[in-house]
Amino acid sequence: MRNVTSETITQAFLDYCGEDTDPRLKFLLEKFAHHLHDFVRETELTHDEWRKALELLYKAGEISTPERNEFVLFSDVIGLSSLVDMVNSSEDGTPSSVLGPFHILGAPDVPVGADLKGGNVGATVIVGGRVLSSDGTPIEGAELEIWQTADNGLYSNQDEAQSDYNLRAHMTTEADGRYLFSTVRPAPYTVPDDGPVGELLHATGRRPWRPSHLHFIVTAPNHSTLVTEVFPSDDPYLDEDPVFGVREQLIMEYQPNDNADDVPAD
Repeated sequence: MRNVTSETITQAFLDYCGEDTDPRLKFLLEKFAHHLHDFVRETELTHDEWRKALELLYKAGEISTPERNEFVLFSDVIGLSSLVDMVNSSEDGTPSSVLGPFHILGAPDVPVGADLKGGNVGATVIVGGRVLSSDGTPIEGAELEIWQTADNGLYSNQDEAQSDYNLRAHMTTEADGRYLFSTVRPAPYTVPDDGPVGELLHATGRRPWRPSHLHFIVTAPNHSTLVTEVFPSDDPYLDEDPVFGVREQLIMEYQPNDNADDVPAD
């Protein structure tokens, strides 16, 4: 590649792919290289700007842990995570939303009707509904992973004062697709802004506040997995979510209720 130029380097890179390269991988690399190289050519990216981008990625690697993935957070705040969700969402079902950087595996199994609040302070909320297929058929045995922040706006893997799986659960739906649990009302919180993602937010004048929400992952045999969130209608940050997770269909309204038996199934 002695004669490579700014105009031929993209194809030169792609020519390195061997004949046995997976077709999908080759397609993705081709699109990625074309867009990325065109970005550099169009913006005339400087060495300082390029080094700053690499520095942010390096810092993201340094700060990432099993409990906090800064690369996921970067993907969230630039809208990439939500765009992937939107491209892959079915128009016939509940919209997907961002997974976020604080999901962890291994939440304890709890029965339908479980109390997740325990000793957590804050207002009690009762969450109930049914998991249905796109044609409205109830799904028995659908598995839900549920997680949220405590009243202080922190997830259990951010807060040493909380137990490892505080406000996290794994639940299996009943014959009518029903799930039900009591918990504490989650609070709005800021995405972590003490790292490279925070540098980006501060440099662009963006606020890090996310509206309060409940996270769900729903899985069932022969059905697509749903990763989503639910947001209250009275939250002050609905229209400025820094990770673009809010969808109109995912906004709900808290209703006063003193009796779990009165919670509707739908």
